[in-house]
Amino acid sequence: QPQLVESGGGLVQPGNSLRLSCAASGFTASELPLGVYTMNWFRQVPGKEREAVSCITGGGLVTEYDDSVKGRFTISRDNAKNTMYLQMNSLKPEDTAVYYCAARFLRCSREVKHMNYWGRGTLVTVSS
Repeated sequence: QPQLVESGGGLVQPGNSLRLSCAASGFTASELPLGVYTMNWFRQVPGKEREAVSCITGGGLVTEYDDSVKGRFTISRDNAKNTMYLQMNSLKPEDTAVYYCAARFLRCSREVKHMNYWGRGTLVTVSS
């Protein structure tokens, strides 16, 4: 059974950087390998809906970003290591949220309901 595990969250001051990782397991070559899934980052603040942050296609050639993070966040993936990353620079207090990684077959999507697999999340707190 495919699993996703996020790491790298924590407390950081405004303006500083943080890198999140998402480790994937269980995506076997005999079924559907990790490379056919887009990898996505979402975030959620208590009391609000989960929102899309970024997406990267299977081969890593296409990336998408929400306008709120464009120019500050960079998504990447290393399929050989079964790991996806989110480099977050110039962090703002409004970036505070639980960050989730998710996998979706073939295409990027901003819709929570379109994701096939989810991690459990990692908390990012941006505060002085």
